[in-house]
Amino acid sequence: MAVRLADVAKAAGVSQSTASRVLNGSSRRPNPTVAERVRTAADELGYFPNAQAQALARSSAGLTGLIVHDIADPYFSSIARGAQRGLAGSGVQLMLASTEREAEAEVEAVRTFMSYRTDAIMLAGSRGLADDAALQKVLETYQDNGGKVAMIGQPLSNAGGVRIDNDGSAAELAGELLKLGHRRFVIFAGEEQLTTAAQRTAGFTSKLRAAGVQPEAVHHGAFSRDGGYFLMSELIRSGAVGGPDAGPLCLFCVSDVMALGALAAVREAGLRVPEDIALAGFDDIPTLADQSPTITTVRLPLEEIGRMTAAMTLHNGDADRWTVVEGTPVLRESTRRD
Repeated sequence: MAVRLADVAKAAGVSQSTASRVLNGSSRRPNPTVAERVRTAADELGYFPNAQAQALARSSAGLTGLIVHDIADPYFSSIARGAQRGLAGSGVQLMLASTEREAEAEVEAVRTFMSYRTDAIMLAGSRGLADDAALQKVLETYQDNGGKVAMIGQPLSNAGGVRIDNDGSAAELAGELLKLGHRRFVIFAGEEQLTTAAQRTAGFTSKLRAAGVQPEAVHHGAFSRDGGYFLMSELIRSGAVGGPDAGPLCLFCVSDVMALGALAAVREAGLRVPEDIALAGFDDIPTLADQSPTITTVRLPLEEIGRMTAAMTLHNGDADRWTVVEGTPVLRESTRRD
């Protein structure tokens, strides 16, 4: 038979409300002697506090929610790991929801976290270029009831978080590739409606044009490994890759997972990187440097981004401000020019 709070109160010689204030984390606490007597009785009886009762006593569930597009994507799993580390030692536990990039699932995840009385909600991933009225409305309701909201990626009204300098970081990568001598460029720009994809594409192409170089093509497709694979297969079939007099082609993918898909299509076609086509991505996901050849990219401190955002939710006011993180170009074998 489970030990009840009433049993602990009786053993400690106190009222049930006093025992609850000690064990469930209320800000109203009895004197230390009484509190110690209650804790000793709970230990001897094997009593475990009820999480819901703790939440009611503290007006807090000790939970923070993180919503990502795809937990299987190393970009998001790295952020989630960092968020968990950011909450370490705080007594706050991380709850995770993966939406598979469905807007309705994102709204539903927010509502679920609200029902669990989470103290804060973090949302990671690219927002659409169009306003998401449903998401905005449900988050405002959550904030009106005392919840904190922190974004990882694009801004949202009345919320802070960590913003990534996609434009500037992509421009820096373009500059480094130009220094290597690359002059023929194709861009796999992801989905047109995604802000992150649009920003990275804009920054990269702007730098090229400032140097008098016009990208040969900008192709849109799924912001995923399969998207990169499909676009690369189509590009190879078009005959744009190779040719004895054309010079080497350099492909910029707006995410590393797209670059990995493109690499798979290149190998399947019997072509080589960087001899037949140079390849660059963006994010520096953990597995990227283990590829052969190693892949040029823009390094984002993904775990640190997750850690910073989670830490912001622990302090009043911090979740309302923005921190900008810049990426760093990392040149590897995939864009080498001999």
